Amino acid sequence: MENFNLQGHGIKGHYLGLKTPLESAKIVLLPIPFDRTSTYQKGASHGPAALIEASRNLEFYDAETGSEPYKRGIHTAKPIVAKQVLKRTYETTLSLLKKGKFVVGVGGEHSITPALVRAHAEFLGPFSVLQLDAHADLIPTYNGDPLNHACAMARVKEVKGAYPLVSVGIRSMSAEESPLLDLPNTFFAHDLDKEGWMDQVVEKLGQRVYITIDLDAFDSSLMPSTGTPEPGGLFWNQIIQLLKKVAEKKEIIGFDVMELCPIKGLKAPDFLAAKLIYKILSFTQ
Repeated sequence: MENFNLQGHGIKGHYLGLKTPLESAKIVLLPIPFDRTSTYQKGASHGPAALIEASRNLEFYDAETGSEPYKRGIHTAKPIVAKQVLKRTYETTLSLLKKGKFVVGVGGEHSITPALVRAHAEFLGPFSVLQLDAHADLIPTYNGDPLNHACAMARVKEVKGAYPLVSVGIRSMSAEESPLLDLPNTFFAHDLDKEGWMDQVVEKLGQRVYITIDLDAFDSSLMPSTGTPEPGGLFWNQIIQLLKKVAEKKEIIGFDVMELCPIKGLKAPDFLAAKLIYKILSFTQ
């Protein structure tokens, strides 16, 4: 795992450039620069830093909702850089939840998500999980490693209280994963041109929802900066409309944004990831 200083100098290490103290913040951004098991392109360990750097160029006012989420207080926690990163992620998230914070996980590779989900389930009780992703991530073990990022949702499904798992945007998987899919709760990318699919997704979810977003859910023309980009994905307005519908009908209890793999000189994907977080926060007022 690559070790680097996310905090940088001045406001560089803070989402939106805000140095909000933990005590006065309702929202905590938790950077997890972890990239050990990526199987195609490495670089997701740089994702949190790139996202935070891009966020300094965001407007604080969200025109769609007429809100300013930053006024709730957004604290950027110290990045989790440890040998037992998943254990530390779980412990840190649980501690923040006990302090009444709304936690936003920022990766890093998708293998981090089960630790975040486990902490939420232990503290908050049952909820649904909404997965936006190009890949099913249901392989029980990959190259002998059950904690590989390709196994992320297999591990999430093992978390007591995290049910059902509703997956959206899936368009890549192995033959091994196909029988493991919960087909009624899987919305393949090639079926998302059907009218009413967003409402169907919302209906599948329970009242409380944790959202995990692998950025390769976006079409690779819009989001090339991921470890495993896939064509045929969703676009900005589709994902935003879906998340808005979820927020209108359900209670979002937490979320994560994973797998940003920055490309030098290409800033738009970094900004997209930073704005995606702010948009979701604008829906959770």
